[in-house]
Amino acid sequence: MSTAGPGMLSHQQRSMKRRRWGGLRQQWKLLGLFEIDQQHEFYSLTCMMKEGLAAAIQSTIDDPPANELTDEDFRLEVTQIHKDFTMETFAGPVFATLRGSLGMTEQEYQQSLCSENCYLQFISNSKSKADFFLNDKRFFLKTQNKREIKFLLGNLKIYMEHLRKYPHSLVVKFLVHRIQIPQRRKQKFFIVMQSVFYPDDRINAYDIKGCEVSRWTEPAPEGSHIIVVLKDLNFEGQFITLQQRSWLLRQVEIDTHFLRQLNVLDYSLLLAHQPLHHDERHQGLSFATLIVRAKSVNPGSSPIHMNAATVPGAVVDEDPALSLSETDSGLKTPHSQAASRSSSPRTCAKDAGPASAEAELQDFQAQNRRLLPNLKNPLHIIDGPEQRYFVGIIDIFTVYSFKKRLEHLWKRLRHPGRSFSTVSPQTYCLRLCQWVQDHTK
Repeated sequence: MSTAGPGMLSHQQRSMKRRRWGGLRQQWKLLGLFEIDQQHEFYSLTCMMKEGLAAAIQSTIDDPPANELTDEDFRLEVTQIHKDFTMETFAGPVFATLRGSLGMTEQEYQQSLCSENCYLQFISNSKSKADFFLNDKRFFLKTQNKREIKFLLGNLKIYMEHLRKYPHSLVVKFLVHRIQIPQRRKQKFFIVMQSVFYPDDRINAYDIKGCEVSRWTEPAPEGSHIIVVLKDLNFEGQFITLQQRSWLLRQVEIDTHFLRQLNVLDYSLLLAHQPLHHDERHQGLSFATLIVRAKSVNPGSSPIHMNAATVPGAVVDEDPALSLSETDSGLKTPHSQAASRSSSPRTCAKDAGPASAEAELQDFQAQNRRLLPNLKNPLHIIDGPEQRYFVGIIDIFTVYSFKKRLEHLWKRLRHPGRSFSTVSPQTYCLRLCQWVQDHTK
């Protein structure tokens, strides 16, 4: 009886991987995703991105950030020189700390962005002129202009403080790079952001701004596999049905108030839903089965479960989907905007007494934390009785500038009596909160 040697097994494994990857590529082409091969206009750029990201992440692996961030970390700009380009990473230790707080190792992050496979270009129906690239669909690479990047970095401390106060925030997580190609005398800023729609099987996706002008998209033909991101008017007549509705309303209020303070508008509530499988439905938790084990923001913390998502403030259980059917009344969040001032949520010991449990519950409420599902993207997934919802807030870089004020006046004349996206940050914030209030039950 012959046996296969290690070399043959390795070859077979690689062949199987290539066939599986090829099948996925064919599937993705039906979803508005196109492989950036050697004939593609972005092939050279994305190869440089991948090489630059691999080196930037490796430097963080070799020299991990300190536990406590300093002012210098927020201002840090590290330039790495490559053969045909330079890559600049902004505030690397800050974003590495953020990734660690999400339970992601630098090795996982590097593998996700820098595997041997070609990047994909995502063709969306967005009005944005940005280019979108991805590798394994867990992260998007999105080009941004210099003004947006300057605004983002200028408010990075405030952004990180918001995520510290509210670890289950719906605001998307990101990091920033700049790539310069001397021979072509051009530079591109880009961000790497977490995908809200991950994993994206069987989803119906919407981009919600809470208004009506230009907020309809022609749906894909019936039976088509193409993903079309629909808009507000496409969602009319539908509802988000949740047992954690009070949590969602409160978190949208918290996040939009934060964006209002930054004087921004035109951000979107990304929303998608997919039907739950039969065995995922109607799974409730007895309060007696809950063990509140709050994760530290320290990226070196050990996971709660080996295969669970390790995120700040996580509360998990053995069930793959969690609902608050029996616990909602005991964990309702107050309408105060108070937040815990501790640098990270406390971890409850098994033999913690009543005082410790009470303190933990107060932290839970003040930070508007919720029971997270034991899934791959827990911060952006909320399960209802019949549907799984993906929710996140994106595109947070548009400032209400003088130009936007003029645009607001022009649209008032052009669309009298109708709602449109270019309004003051206060109006935008309240209107989006009202949309969520009106479309949830």
